[in-house]
Amino acid sequence: MSIEKIVQQSLQDGYLTPAMEAEVGRICDNANELSIEEYMALDRLMGALLTGEVIAVPRKQFINVMEELVLTEAIARVAEIEATSETSLDVGDIAAYALNRLPPLYATTEEGASYQRQHAKTELQELIAQQVSEAISRYLDRPNFFPERQVLGKNTGNEVLRQVSTLLQAYAPNFEQKSPS
Repeated sequence: MSIEKIVQQSLQDGYLTPAMEAEVGRICDNANELSIEEYMALDRLMGALLTGEVIAVPRKQFINVMEELVLTEAIARVAEIEATSETSLDVGDIAAYALNRLPPLYATTEEGASYQRQHAKTELQELIAQQVSEAISRYLDRPNFFPERQVLGKNTGNEVLRQVSTLLQAYAPNFEQKSPS
């Protein structure tokens, strides 16, 4: 998407989203120089932001309180297990498994977050503990199919291509690309 299209979209919607802002930044970072049209579009966007015609949406206006509650429980349980055995556990895997089976508890203010925490401690603590226990059991029982798994955010484009190429070689070793006749 071009700077002009992003600016046009933000003027039409009245909002500049974090994704739109990031795309404008990416274009500006990768361009040797911007065209007159791009400068004019950025100037129009800046003016619209200053007058309030366009509102920049903050990156995150809310939190899921359930994430912190599950992480706290998972860290405590993993620490107990790791202190009494040679087993090493991945807190991220365990938390993600449990979070996928629990209701989200979103809040937009500190007061809302406090309310959600209190609600969860009285109404959902047992369910949270149960889901974290289930996640740990699943983690300990899982087969090691993909020892080469990559943690989110660690892949580069070339690494993804290499992994896809390796998968294709493993699953289609006799595939040969036909040359056009």
